[in-house]
Amino acid sequence: MIDLSASHKNILATSDQAVSFAELFFDLVFVFAITQVVHLMHGAFDWVHVGRSVLVFWLVWWAWTQFTWALNAANTEHHFVQIGTLLATAIAFFMAVSVPESFARSSWWFAVAYVAGRTIGLIIYLWVTWQDPDMRAAVRTFSLLSLAGLFAVLAGGYLGGTMQYWLWGLAIALDIMAAMLGGRSEAWKLHPRNFAERHGLFVIIALGETLIIAASAVTQEYWDGKLLAVSLLSVGITCCLWWIYFFRTKGLLEHAIANEHGTARSTMARDVYSLLHFPLMCGLIIYAFAIEESMQHPEGLMSFGARIALALGIFIFSAGLALVYGRASGRIPFMKFLFPVLIGGIILALPSITTVMALSIALTGLIVMCVAEELMVAREIL
Repeated sequence: MIDLSASHKNILATSDQAVSFAELFFDLVFVFAITQVVHLMHGAFDWVHVGRSVLVFWLVWWAWTQFTWALNAANTEHHFVQIGTLLATAIAFFMAVSVPESFARSSWWFAVAYVAGRTIGLIIYLWVTWQDPDMRAAVRTFSLLSLAGLFAVLAGGYLGGTMQYWLWGLAIALDIMAAMLGGRSEAWKLHPRNFAERHGLFVIIALGETLIIAASAVTQEYWDGKLLAVSLLSVGITCCLWWIYFFRTKGLLEHAIANEHGTARSTMARDVYSLLHFPLMCGLIIYAFAIEESMQHPEGLMSFGARIALALGIFIFSAGLALVYGRASGRIPFMKFLFPVLIGGIILALPSITTVMALSIALTGLIVMCVAEELMVAREIL
């Protein structure tokens, strides 16, 4: 039954709440933007292409994470909140579409869409917290500190060229500064269940995108033994990445944040999710690029660039999880560093390695790591 009184409800969330369909719809557009970031690395896996991808993805990530904080504070069943979220979703769509040309002809359009989307997010955040003076003051501080970063993005998109790199890099620094200074307030009143669920859903949708990449290649090509093997191995690796995030780590993160209060809760949420999840997601993007390359060349030797992407993507994702785990629990699971290093070392050390062999090594190493970690947990060593 439709609640016709929703628009008259308190716009500020008074308790923790499940992720709404409006939030999930919003997230889907941003995961599409992640797929678009992968396209920025087409042509070569080098410093230029990877650097562009990291710069653009930070902006995409920060626009998304700002809304995560805003909607965490909002009553997401309120009609005006839903309308604002849908409007931001439409703007985010145009931002995502312009990602592949964000360092060429679409730099200005990307910047305008990005700034428009973030501005709507800041307005929603200020509006939602207006009735709470302490929260309003905290959001106002963050918003004012964020304005310089938004101007830097606009200027970089307009000027293009070398200045675009410098100004967008400056925007990243300003965003981090805003998060560090703004996160000191005790007034954020973060709802841990909603926050953890939003990030978990984002990760799982991003993992699903790697399967979509693999499925797209399979449906466009003739099914031979090599392509089928690469597809199965890709699905297996992605399942292992799912396992090391969702089987144990996700619950630990939510529990750790729920046990904190005031400033300690908001700073932990900022560190664990808003900041440390960024390198984790970068690992998924690089891994997705490696899978795309593997599906396009299932036969013969795997290119050196694709091998670097495969090894680096798995390492960054796993190491990012280790840092997230360490920040939340105070203990760093070193296996999440050790095994990816061994996997990457073997893949890169072998001079002539096929795509099937490289993916087989990655899958075997991840399975061994998962089993070893579970055995250590069972013995209460981890």
